[in-house]
Amino acid sequence: MTDTTRFEGYGVLVTGAARGIGAAISRRLAEEGARVLVTDVDLPEAEKMAAALRELGLATEAFGCDVGNREAVERAVARAVESFGALDVLVNSAAHCTPDLPLFEDEPDDEWARDLDITLTGTYRCCRAALPRLVASGRGAVVNIGSVNGSQDFGNHAYSAAKAGLTSLTRTLAGHAGRRGVRVNLVMPGTVRTSAWEGREDELDAVSGLYPLGRVGEPEDIAAAVAFLASRDASWITGATLTVDGGLTAVNSGFRQALSERRAKGE
Repeated sequence: MTDTTRFEGYGVLVTGAARGIGAAISRRLAEEGARVLVTDVDLPEAEKMAAALRELGLATEAFGCDVGNREAVERAVARAVESFGALDVLVNSAAHCTPDLPLFEDEPDDEWARDLDITLTGTYRCCRAALPRLVASGRGAVVNIGSVNGSQDFGNHAYSAAKAGLTSLTRTLAGHAGRRGVRVNLVMPGTVRTSAWEGREDELDAVSGLYPLGRVGEPEDIAAAVAFLASRDASWITGATLTVDGGLTAVNSGFRQALSERRAKGE
């Protein structure tokens, strides 16, 4: 059960919020009292999401924002302040992931650059534009959405490099912004059931057994972690990475399974 007052009076901007993790974050923070600017490069989908949340009585507004464009980012921040009177929380969920080619040497420069530009540099653009407003709010917080890809090999070279960069950016920005009253943290999800897996549900079922908790994540799992880090419940936490991965990176399930099978055979 959510606390419907934890973000009462807060102005929040969420990127990549039209669907999946970003949409779940928008809903969770709005359910806890925030006024949320649902931003996405796909404005029609962002408008659908915001409208669906308003039908539930939640205070949301849609705005088109391509995090690859500095002016678009600055307009989104200005809109949040104009609509809500202040910007208290920024959640960077927008990302881009290009599937790997069979051979690394065949990877094109433009696809590599796009993954880094949206996932890593896009977050940088948003933080740069929002930071003065977050400082002015007196309770500013940034939550970046990373990935286990940034800490271990799960494929996707460019996307993984970008997510690893986000972990570093979170630490360095936390050091810079802390004395200005702004906290900066990162949530590191494992596999999460979103529309990106549509048509590949069998793959999700296949990897579920690798998770010590026996399932892949849901967008709401990530939204709950974001809500904690963005709230005053985490008022003495900054520069941290909160791993939300069902135990995937803590436990070597494949190793344990191999040993169990050998022992079962009496080898």
